[in-house]
Amino acid sequence: MTIPFEICEATIPELQVAMASGRVTAQGLVDAYLARIEAYDRKGPCLNAIIRLNELVYDDAAALDEERRAGRVRGPMHGVPIILKDNFATSEMPTSAGCAALAKLWPRGDAFQVKKMREAGAVILGKASMDDLAASITGTSSLGGQTRNPYDLNRIPGGSSGGSGVAAAVSFAAIAYGTDTGGSIRIPAAYNNLFALRPTKGLSSNRGIMPYSHTHDTVGPLARTVIDLAIGLDATVGPDPAVPRTRAAGCRVPSFIGALNAAALKGARLGIVGNLFREADDAEAMGVVETAAKRLKECGAVTLAIELPTMLEIADAVVWDFEFRVDLAGYLAAIPSAPVSSLSEILRQGLFNPELREQLEHVNTSAGEDSPAYRLALARRESIQRELLSVLDLHGLDALVYPTLRSRPPLIGSVSPKTNTRLSAVTGFPAIAIPAGFISDNLPIGMELLGRPLADDRLVALAYSYEQAIRPRRSPNTTPPLLGSS
Repeated sequence: MTIPFEICEATIPELQVAMASGRVTAQGLVDAYLARIEAYDRKGPCLNAIIRLNELVYDDAAALDEERRAGRVRGPMHGVPIILKDNFATSEMPTSAGCAALAKLWPRGDAFQVKKMREAGAVILGKASMDDLAASITGTSSLGGQTRNPYDLNRIPGGSSGGSGVAAAVSFAAIAYGTDTGGSIRIPAAYNNLFALRPTKGLSSNRGIMPYSHTHDTVGPLARTVIDLAIGLDATVGPDPAVPRTRAAGCRVPSFIGALNAAALKGARLGIVGNLFREADDAEAMGVVETAAKRLKECGAVTLAIELPTMLEIADAVVWDFEFRVDLAGYLAAIPSAPVSSLSEILRQGLFNPELREQLEHVNTSAGEDSPAYRLALARRESIQRELLSVLDLHGLDALVYPTLRSRPPLIGSVSPKTNTRLSAVTGFPAIAIPAGFISDNLPIGMELLGRPLADDRLVALAYSYEQAIRPRRSPNTTPPLLGSS
């Protein structure tokens, strides 16, 4: 296969310039990305990030090339290849959520966000592997196997959007999309030197995406650069007429591209959450984040050391265990051809990652949404939202700053990493994952900024300002540009 254009680390604006000049077509970009997937996912380091490819991808790309020749360009995503996590419903491919029991699940329609991506002109290359049912964070799938971290093939990529994180990190697509219930976008971003936003709950629609928890689930892109992140967000945020919560959030739909400002950190007030550094068990990794926090100050931010006792009670406000069983059954019930109808059937068949059996059996027997415990957890969630806003208001903060995780990426097969991602997941406040730097063995470490509700564009602006000053992106050594490229 001749590679017409070197796409390793290429940004979406660079792809658009190349297509506009005639140097490459959307079909040519598909060729180039598929060549990288063949070389590095199927062969070479065998990253195992892609679970299936779109058999209609060349037809889709050809149609967009024809539009461009006719003078119609839909926007910055026109002709740009992307990867979706395997829980996004798509008309041309099954949607199995990484689970062997759902290998033949085919909704035969697009999720709401997938429709928006297509309308924006994106080309869907395929689906990324993920932890079964989004129930873990190690990048392990009973359908696709273990995804490997491209910075160290013996370590996990994070999850549950691990395949999407790896796909973005090694340029298997321009960007990749994932879902975040308790940290599943931000964890792979931290472990793959990426930018990723968990949006304010309700800023985008989850309709048509296999759920884990309707209270906590969100959707967003993972990207190598903030400009690509902004383009991916602009293509997918906004109200869904069928989802009331998104209509409410739609009163302020931000323009992420318009918000980018290299000077955004100047005068920004950031709270450095001390207890989330002290609770970590990896001093070197935390040192990397501490250095990154100092660089925020060097870029003009005003940083304040704060403590956040709310974190000590966050577990009391988590409701995904109450919701998962019913949410999954409702999703499956809407698909007449579904091979199973419930989590109970999946457990009986045994077609899932066996390491998740205890967890899945627990959520399958949870008290459910009619229980007093569920109502108490929701009430506690509202209380934490108020407390967190009070902290932000008290200090006049734009965002809180803390490590995304408490350690470097663990070895495959070892214990799951401890995270700091639940505060955003519980409150529904936006949080952005930012590359903090690398430890001595070349493993990436991530930093998180949590902001005010519907101030997502402010977080992206701060990340852009940091990126322009620090340039934290470093490509993995395991997946260099392919030989013979231009």
